Amino acid sequence: MNAQTCHNCGAECGTIWWAIIAKVENFVIGEADFDNIEKQRQDEPESSLFALDGIHEACPENVDSESISPVGDGKQLLQPESGGQVMKPEEELESENVPTLPTPPVSVSTSASSSFPEGSYLDLQQRYKLLELLPNLEEMPANTQWCVRVLDCQPYQISLLEAMATNQYQELATSSQSAVSLPYLAKAYVALQPYTNQGIPPIHDAWQQGDIQVVLLEDRDRWLYLLDLWRDDKTSSLQLVNYLYQMTRLWALLEPFNCRQSLLELPNLRLDEDQALALQMLYVEPLKNTPATPLTNTTSGEDFSIQTLGRVWQKLFKESQRTQFGSLLELLGDLEIGNIQTLLELQSRLQAIASELQTPSSTNKPNMTSAANQDHDSPPILQLNEQEEDTATKLIDDLPTVVLPMQLISLEHAGLTDVGRQRHHNEDYFGIDTKIAKLELPNTRNLQARALYILCDGMGGHAGGEVASALAVNTVRQYFKTNWIASELPTEDQIREAIRQANQAIYDVNQQDARSGIGRMGTTLIMLLIQNTQAAVAHVGDSRLYCVTRKRGLEQLTVDHEVGQREISRGVEPNVAYARPDAYQLTQALGPRDENFIIPDVKFFEISEDSLFVLASDGLSDNDLLETNWQNHLLPLLSSGVNLEDGIRDLINVANDYNGHDNITVVLVRAKVRPALESQKEIVTG
Repeated sequence: MNAQTCHNCGAECGTIWWAIIAKVENFVIGEADFDNIEKQRQDEPESSLFALDGIHEACPENVDSESISPVGDGKQLLQPESGGQVMKPEEELESENVPTLPTPPVSVSTSASSSFPEGSYLDLQQRYKLLELLPNLEEMPANTQWCVRVLDCQPYQISLLEAMATNQYQELATSSQSAVSLPYLAKAYVALQPYTNQGIPPIHDAWQQGDIQVVLLEDRDRWLYLLDLWRDDKTSSLQLVNYLYQMTRLWALLEPFNCRQSLLELPNLRLDEDQALALQMLYVEPLKNTPATPLTNTTSGEDFSIQTLGRVWQKLFKESQRTQFGSLLELLGDLEIGNIQTLLELQSRLQAIASELQTPSSTNKPNMTSAANQDHDSPPILQLNEQEEDTATKLIDDLPTVVLPMQLISLEHAGLTDVGRQRHHNEDYFGIDTKIAKLELPNTRNLQARALYILCDGMGGHAGGEVASALAVNTVRQYFKTNWIASELPTEDQIREAIRQANQAIYDVNQQDARSGIGRMGTTLIMLLIQNTQAAVAHVGDSRLYCVTRKRGLEQLTVDHEVGQREISRGVEPNVAYARPDAYQLTQALGPRDENFIIPDVKFFEISEDSLFVLASDGLSDNDLLETNWQNHLLPLLSSGVNLEDGIRDLINVANDYNGHDNITVVLVRAKVRPALESQKEIVTG
């Protein structure tokens, strides 16, 4: 876990972070009203991952309190060492100077002495090992910053920043009631965490010692440059317009936090694994008429306007040697001479250009109306300020609401069952039945999918539980083979009928074998149905469906059918409900009783962002295992580069170590979606 590469095969296995080390002295920047922004978000706690001005929370119980210390003067940098060379500056893209485009971060002279040679640690706790050379911080010029990659030698330990946000480590919370302030350079990252799905780099950790600030981010140093894609002849004009539109959305997000400079650095514009626009890091802006510094990379008195953004677009075309085409050339001209004054006008022009670029066969036209004029029965929409309705970004509130059809671009799955460490036989069973058709053309990638995922946890002992769980899975699969024939999800009545037939099949066997009492076999059932971006979940018992997204984190989509939850639904306090000796006894299961006693929960929803679905038996979900460990063991699985089969084996191992008292079954489903840009839906979206 503390190695960058495997010593056997050489594969990269370590967790790498992008470290920004800044020396800040008398640094005057455009002060964003973070306190007011955070106050406005208090009604939406799920939108704000961390407190901004003061953090009274602390670390979970599994964190060694001696290995961490509060943000501020508590967490320290490792003391300098002698010898070694300084890291080489990051190779920069060759570019012609443009007045509104400052140079990338300051590089380090290789003649300076190095106090942090490769292999030393960035912090006294010896968690973050340097993979590159770092110069002597004491000799570091004021208001400059360096970027290096560091290896996390304790990847499964929660970071200090995240620990304070979880509000679980009560010892720190009670021992010190004084607020702990974040390094200023970290505040914008923290405030913008709800928008990591729009390209904002996620922050991992941050601390400050004296005038040295440290921020650790997701390592995007090796991500593809947007400029490289711009140079690719296979990139369509419509794709280029879409990237320009994404930049306007980011501009609106970054403006309240004085970070628009982030969009003006071509080397900072990257592409994620699905070729969506992303930023490598954030740049802050100084106040007008203050001296420019290498830290800000901004000319003194720089006026950030949409004309500034237009010059970046011109530079993209110039450096890629790609010809500007008709309508876009006209737009850039109007932008430069001031004929386009607002971001709304600019986005409307971009959308009009996108409509021109659609294929003649397209018939649907983009629908762009204000939020106030939206009809309540209109299709699902995504506002440019996202569902958090962040009142801090007032400019976003003034932008249009876009009817945003999504399309499925990838659907992957893996399933595994394990007997556990205390059971002698496995009563769990799962089934996966998918039909996926792909269409790929030069400018189009489309996927049509129909998928059924079922997991059952049987009960009734040997030759009972495993029979019931297998019978339920196979009955449901057989039902949908003949009743799921249209290009849409089955109806709620059809889903209930499938479960009713599964219950009846098990019940009939119980009756035929004259089983009674606890000898009657039965099973829980959880199933997920997906038709393109539409989904449905149905369940009976305490097997669960979870969903993990970058925006909302871990969500449990089902409520267990057990006595404790029944009592809570009746108004009993949770601690009282689960103090009952029968709190975990099931109130519903397939098989023991006839259909009159089975009332499955059925819910429909839309997959509107990249999602990881987890179907889990209680051998995995018991004792809040996933709630405690999802960030380390589930969140990474959202990435297309991570193998789901490896991830599911990892979950089984963790469940055996953490629980192990029961059979463990997991089905993982990774669904990736993108706006339907090149399909019949003529929409340009971010």
